[in-house]
Amino acid sequence: MLIGIPKEIKNQEYRVAVTPAGVRQLVQAGHTVRVQTGAAARIGYQDKDYIAAGAEIATTAKSVYAADLIIKVKEPQSEEVALMHEGQIVFSYLHLAAEPKLTRGLLDKKIAGVAFETVTDSSGGLPLLAPMSALAGRIAVQAGAQALTMAGGGRGVLLPGVPGVAPGRVVIIGGGTVGINAAQVASGMGAEVVLLDRNPQKLAFIDQVFHGRIKTILSTPESVTKWSACADLLIGAVLITGARAPRLLTRAHLTAMSDGSAFVDVSIDQGGIAETSRPTTHDQPTYIEEGVVHYCVTNMPAACARTATQALAPLVLPHAQALADKELTALADDPGLLAGLNLCHGHITHPAVATALNLPYVEASKILNP
Repeated sequence: MLIGIPKEIKNQEYRVAVTPAGVRQLVQAGHTVRVQTGAAARIGYQDKDYIAAGAEIATTAKSVYAADLIIKVKEPQSEEVALMHEGQIVFSYLHLAAEPKLTRGLLDKKIAGVAFETVTDSSGGLPLLAPMSALAGRIAVQAGAQALTMAGGGRGVLLPGVPGVAPGRVVIIGGGTVGINAAQVASGMGAEVVLLDRNPQKLAFIDQVFHGRIKTILSTPESVTKWSACADLLIGAVLITGARAPRLLTRAHLTAMSDGSAFVDVSIDQGGIAETSRPTTHDQPTYIEEGVVHYCVTNMPAACARTATQALAPLVLPHAQALADKELTALADDPGLLAGLNLCHGHITHPAVATALNLPYVEASKILNP
């Protein structure tokens, strides 16, 4: 099979889904891999490294998108969708629940879209989302700390405090991978950390892991209102697999926060958890609304693209090789990979995506085995 690895064009997106080591494995399996020139140059993987691994180097995106299987990191941009062709398999993060225009474009092209973020493992976990969630959670604290500085637009709070001055308060909504990693970094910095989640068992686990160093609070509308209002840094870390993020924060919640406080919405790639959230880029990562500095970058892990690539690419590779070896029949052999199929042959095949976009849902098995 011809596999295409394009250079990402989303703002300051330097990650790549397949490293030279991955290319070597795919080529040894009998596939042709075409990599767009400079695809990973910014993170230290040069064209010569891909050539040494057996790849072809393409000078144009058009040449790469002639491939049968496209493996990339971020959701396709409109210019990329225009280069796609019917029956092509796209294996990447898609985040379709928050992208109606992209979804329509891929449906019209009759693309088979397998989304990293909904691929599952044998225990129901999200193995291709977890490493980027870990990065995003850690970066969220760094980004929030910067937003709290005077130069960042904030009111000048240092999260660890200093002797004689209390530390800043970090409030995290969501106790999944993002939330736990954010709590780890924030508590390590010396901030006061409060984490809210609606699952008592998860809160008990987090309390045990952190040995009581952070406050764990059962998430209810009342507790969200109380704790968001007194946060120096508020972090949104809520995920419903494949679905649009729930709107847990109204404008009134943000208005109740102190002027110059900060809000990092890690859930923004699924639409965000706040009424005031709107996507931003690494070029212009923040804006101020209701007196609160908002950081809503949709590709947060790209800020640390080399680390992110090294964490992600080895996990992508076995699934990529299965798709290259067997095409869509690979989905029948792997229920976890099948869970990643969000759309196929012009139909939405993930129920959460269909619900979020108010579009018809067709069970994947009915399309793959008509």
